[in-house]
Amino acid sequence: MMNYKGYIGKVEYDDENRVFTGSVINVKTVITFHGSTVDELESEFKASVDDYLDWCKEDGIEPEKPYSGKFNVRFSPELHRKAAVGAKVLGISLNGFVEKSVTDELRTMSLI
Repeated sequence: MMNYKGYIGKVEYDDENRVFTGSVINVKTVITFHGSTVDELESEFKASVDDYLDWCKEDGIEPEKPYSGKFNVRFSPELHRKAAVGAKVLGISLNGFVEKSVTDELRTMSLI
């Protein structure tokens, strides 16, 4: 993963074309980049984000922000009940319980 100005780039290697390709994964807008070396890839990632921000400024539109921190979650009623009970047992809000659970899972994935 790469991070620049809050935009996160995910990179894959295309062995057929022998090039790294990437895309920004924390916005809906399609922002892509590629490079044949790590230095080129990093430079192209930053240039792509900057191009996107410049394009938005030129067109007078607000750039898409990398996530607001708010999202709706739908659970089955049974899972909702169990999560609410779990939160009460820990003495935290349901929101805090969900945030803790997601944080714990991301740690196991080494994403934080």
